[in-house]
This record gives sequence, C-alpha cells and structure tokens, in this order.
Amino acid sequence: MRWFCGSLVMVMLWCGTASAQLPPVLRDGLNVTHWFRYPVRSGPAALCCDLSAATLRSLRDAGVRFLRLPVQPVLVRAPGGVAALQEAVRRVLAAGLAVVVVPTPLGWSVSNPTGDAARLVAFWREVAPALAEFGPSRVFPEVMNEPVLTDPAAWPVMQRRVLAVIRHILPRSTVILTGADWGSIDGLLKLQPVVAARVIYSFHFYEPAVLTSLAAFDPGLDRQVLARLPFPVISVASCDAVGGDAQTAAVVRYYCASGWTAAKLATRIDAVGAWAARHHATVLVGEFGASAALNPQTRLAWLAAARRAFAVNGFGWALWGYDDPMGLAVSPMARGVTPLDPAVMRALGLR
Repeated sequence: MRWFCGSLVMVMLWCGTASAQLPPVLRDGLNVTHWFRYPVRSGPAALCCDLSAATLRSLRDAGVRFLRLPVQPVLVRAPGGVAALQEAVRRVLAAGLAVVVVPTPLGWSVSNPTGDAARLVAFWREVAPALAEFGPSRVFPEVMNEPVLTDPAAWPVMQRRVLAVIRHILPRSTVILTGADWGSIDGLLKLQPVVAARVIYSFHFYEPAVLTSLAAFDPGLDRQVLARLPFPVISVASCDAVGGDAQTAAVVRYYCASGWTAAKLATRIDAVGAWAARHHATVLVGEFGASAALNPQTRLAWLAAARRAFAVNGFGWALWGYDDPMGLAVSPMARGVTPLDPAVMRALGLR
C-alpha cells in the first residue's frame, strides 16, 4: 500500500474468455496486513498462529470470502518461514476462506534482472511448491505487490518471466498480475495483457489520497483539519468551515474544487470496467480503504460509494485491511474473536 499514490486497486483477466465470471471465492475480502508483512511478534511459531481458527470462522460468518496475505520475502527465507506460511494458508482454508499470497518486499525496485528481479524469482521458486499441496481452486499466487520501477517498461518483461516460473510449478493455478506505478489504475490501463488463461490483473484504489490517507504524502499538513473534509463534495462552499493553516487550507480548497462525489469516484472505477470489457477481463479490487481518523460520515460515505462502484462493474474487492486503520482497525495484538466495526461492515455490505 502506498499513501502518496492516489490510484491503487486490483483486476483479474481471464484471457480468451469473453464472458468469464468472477470466482465466487474472490467476491468480498480482507487484507491481513500484519501476519506476514509487519508481524508484531517474532519467530515462525508466532507467524503461523496470528489469526485463530475462531477468528477466521467469525470472518467467514460475517460474509468475508477470502483473505489477501502480503508477505515479506525475508520472513519466508528465515528458518521455518515457508512452513509457517503453509500453516497460515491451511488455517485460512480450513475456515472456509480462500487466500491470495503476494510478496510485499521492502526497498525493491525490480528493475535489475540480476538483483531485485532475481530475488523475486527466487521467492516464487521457494513459495510456489509450498502452495502446490492446496490445489488451484482457493489459493491464488500474486506476482508482486505494487511494483515501482525506474523504467516502467521493464515491469511487463519481468512479470512475464515470473509468471512462467509460477506456471511451471503451479500449472493449474490462477495467477494475479498487475501494472507498474504502484499497481495503480493508470499503471493497469497502460499494461498490455498477456495471452494466457487463468491470469488476474491487479490494481488498488485509494483516490483521492488527500481524503483517504489525510494526505499522508505531505507531513507538513494539519491532519486534524483534513479529517473534517466532506465526501461527497456538494459545493466548494461546503469546505469553507474546514479551515486550517495557509498550507493546509490550500490543499482543502484544491480538494473541494476537484469536486469529489460518488459520480466522480465511479468514473475512475468505470475506466477499469471499460479496460476489462476490451480485454474480456474479470476484476478484483485487491486493496481499498480510508483512514479511521476521517470523520465517520465522510469515511462511511466513501467506503459505500467505492463498494457500489465496484459492484456496478462486477468487481470483487478486498479491504485494506482487517488489522489496519484504513480498514477495520483490529489491533494486531488482539487475541480471540474481536468485534468488528458495525458501521464499516454495513458500508461494505457485510454482516
């Protein structure tokens, strides 16, 4: 997830299938952000048991159908790391959920075929065999989370190379691909789809970032002021009471002048729908969310508007995240079944 990119979301393309439908298991999901991304405990034993069986069943009962697991490659390279990941996948599947596994490296550019790219290939040569035992129907490998390249043109070549590695080991699995530029809508729209069956194209959505992340890309702004931003923006005058210092007030005026409404949000999502129609694609929004620090009315309106736009286009989605302030904000240190924010669950159409 990248705060200072306002365009982040996720898509699935089943090439050669003009009327492909979204797999039901990838309809409504959650990212689990601290299990294998930033674990709050150390050691493989802690990794394997981060979410209890009761917690996973409670998510399923709430209407969640799959979990997306971002994985730091360094964690699976540690002793016992691959086994811990296998146990996590086994737990998720046992609870009746599907799972997406995606490497989320820190500090990689994947622009050097003898450096970062080789490490990405090495990750999948180690992890793909560990996923083989689970079969292809409910486990989905994703090539990489939000690639960033000095030369974006290098990413499609690299991605095809990694796809070949995964496909060799998991020939029947559906593999998730993405565009450059942090896996954004714009990165996806520039991507030429591969000619292959059982591939998914991924994008993430956090637009506008001034609202959803309280402009986290600029630490000089007043977050308390930005938390009062409205959505939808009915008129520029509706922002007059937001206030703030000169720098923050200028950002507020820019946001309000941009006219962010549910219709404008839907227009951005519809661009992906048009791309999907051209390429006979099935679409999954792999990340979206808005800061819990926002005023509740704005936050819930944005979440509901985004979800409605996804539904109109036939997209599935995964909230970022179960254990992150952009989503359900469950503490990573929580033990046992934790009550979920009922207002957020309603906005997502979940129980």
